Amino acid sequence: MRLPYVVEHLSSPILCILKACRTGRELFQVHSSIIRRGYEQNHFLIAQFISLCAALLPGNLLYINCLFNSVSEPNIYLWNIMMKMHCESSSLDDCFLIFRRMRQGPCVVPDKYTFPSFIKACGSSLALREGRMVHALTIRFDVDTDVFMGSSLSDFYGKCRETDCARKAFDELHIRNEVSWTAMTNHVTWNVMIKAFMKLGDLKNARRVFDLMPLRDEVSYTALLDGYAKAGDMAAARSLFDDSPHKDLVSWSALISGYVQNGKPYEALKVYSEMCTMNVKPDEFIIVSLMSACSQIGSLNLAEWMESHIRNKSFDSKGSYFAAALVDMFAKCGSMVRTTLLFEIMAKKDLISYCSMMQGLCLHGRVSEALALFNRMIDEGIAPDIAAFIVALTTCSHVGLVDDGLRLFDLMTRKYSIDPSPDHYACMVNILGKSGKLRAAYKLIQSTSVEHHASAWGALLRACKLHGNVELGEVIARKLFKIEPQNAGN
Repeated sequence: MRLPYVVEHLSSPILCILKACRTGRELFQVHSSIIRRGYEQNHFLIAQFISLCAALLPGNLLYINCLFNSVSEPNIYLWNIMMKMHCESSSLDDCFLIFRRMRQGPCVVPDKYTFPSFIKACGSSLALREGRMVHALTIRFDVDTDVFMGSSLSDFYGKCRETDCARKAFDELHIRNEVSWTAMTNHVTWNVMIKAFMKLGDLKNARRVFDLMPLRDEVSYTALLDGYAKAGDMAAARSLFDDSPHKDLVSWSALISGYVQNGKPYEALKVYSEMCTMNVKPDEFIIVSLMSACSQIGSLNLAEWMESHIRNKSFDSKGSYFAAALVDMFAKCGSMVRTTLLFEIMAKKDLISYCSMMQGLCLHGRVSEALALFNRMIDEGIAPDIAAFIVALTTCSHVGLVDDGLRLFDLMTRKYSIDPSPDHYACMVNILGKSGKLRAAYKLIQSTSVEHHASAWGALLRACKLHGNVELGEVIARKLFKIEPQNAGN
């Protein structure tokens, strides 16, 4: 008995050769064989070929499009592959163009595999209007209640800060697919939901999803743990970590960085010690978190131990990733000699390493050297960004260098076309305020878009206190009471 066309070619030698391809050149040779043997219209074979092209020739959509266009009547399986590829690497307009072409094809109806990557592309672009159009299409083709489609929609609305829509998509999915949710052994959808609520800062509903899960994996625990850490609830984060049956490197890293971010460096080091007793090897992220912990403690002995520990663990301490963190650590632990040496021996100095060194110099009162380093960075062809100008302006504000501050501010806006942020204005207000130019600082705030930001007003209020200007201080205090009525510090 003759097998169906697709099944017959499952064992075809050309398919075996295709699966063995490892380079683009080998793919092109197989393509020639496909043409010579007349398999250009074999949907299964072409689908396998296109999928492999996406892996071995990333970004070469022109070639893949030409191959796809040679198929006279692509089926929905082929169209879905093309949709997914374009959604991952093309513009949103191109995605809609592919979808329109698909709808114009004969006997091709979108299914539940057509839309998840489409809605994901809308979420990545924060394209709310376009995403709602795709949502409408899922309803039209009756796939909106599919469990993966529903989770994709919830994730999309979460990214676009549409909290109510995200929650509605989740709630409707839960109601309509109770059996599907409970029966699922794949944790991906649940974890997407947890992460979506975490992005919205909605810990209550994230925990609700976590508690509903029939089975939880490391990703589930780590996602919720990270949310608790970001909210400052390290007790809940630690409790969740202890409850996790399987602790991987990511969960250890999340707990350690959580303690560091919440100003608990000793607890971070204690957790690292526990990790070492479990014979878990650290990665770069954990090491950098530990260096931040050492920086917070400010112990030179601990910093020296950390540097030695990095070498013992065979990490490249001269690489830019570690070098900038080492510079920051030794500066905050009081050794500018070691800080300077580490900076100068860097194989390649980037923007981050320059900023770390400037902050170190500023921390130790070496303002002129910090500004000279900023100029050296520019001379070496490294363009400063928003953060670099904040570092430079902060340096000027420490000692009230008005002329240097104004020069840098002008350089930022004119030469580098950077729009000043509230932090930049706060630095300028601080510079003017410390030098006694309180009225000029007051006018600067009123003339900009930062009038409703507390940071600039707070800097000016401190300057009024420094110079004893009670009258202006009372005016500013009333502004701060309106902007931050709950801030007791005001």
